[in-house]
Amino acid sequence: MQELENKIGYKFKDISLLEEALTHSSYANEHKSKHIKYNERLEFLGDAVLSIVVSDYIFKNCPELPEGELTKLRASLVCEKSLFVFAKQLGLGKYLILSKGERHNGGAERPSILSDAFEALIAAIYIYSGIEPASKHILNFVIPAIKASKKRPVNDYKTTLQEIIQKNPGELLEYVLVDESGPDHNKHFVVEVHLNSNVIGKGGGKSKKEAEQQAAREALELMGY
Repeated sequence: MQELENKIGYKFKDISLLEEALTHSSYANEHKSKHIKYNERLEFLGDAVLSIVVSDYIFKNCPELPEGELTKLRASLVCEKSLFVFAKQLGLGKYLILSKGERHNGGAERPSILSDAFEALIAAIYIYSGIEPASKHILNFVIPAIKASKKRPVNDYKTTLQEIIQKNPGELLEYVLVDESGPDHNKHFVVEVHLNSNVIGKGGGKSKKEAEQQAAREALELMGY
């Protein structure tokens, strides 16, 4: 555990809370008689701390962004995909306390488990030392991620929407052309994006691809991203 403390630059007064943050429910279930605490409650708190720290930072440091863009930026920084990347940067999988079965099945590399542990770790720091050390820890990962995002091309809304929907196996996402108008040199297309046959977004553009992107953008906005 000292190795992990060195990596995050934080020394825990009591190692038990760090161990709880790294303990997956599978390990607790494997040792029920010992009544071992696992990280789900810490994950709940860490999620809230992460959200306020990221919100505060981008509000103060991205004055050019309107509310809608701030919301999208925050969503991209606190989503499972980003937290998984942060956890991998720490090598967090190495320190996870998992059941034998879960570790054998690749649990130490599973995005959901790693992202949850990253949030639980935030909570553990917050509980012991308050918002400032927790914020410092979070921003060590968030600030480079923001800088990297500014170098990327314009958002690919379709890809973002697809990544979100894929978290729920069995969901069917489909783009449907509902209108096409105008002369050949100045066409206008209207596309709806359907989730399990329900319309979740609609957009228009001079090409089908542009209309699909705008439909995906509207869907993301309606979903709060």
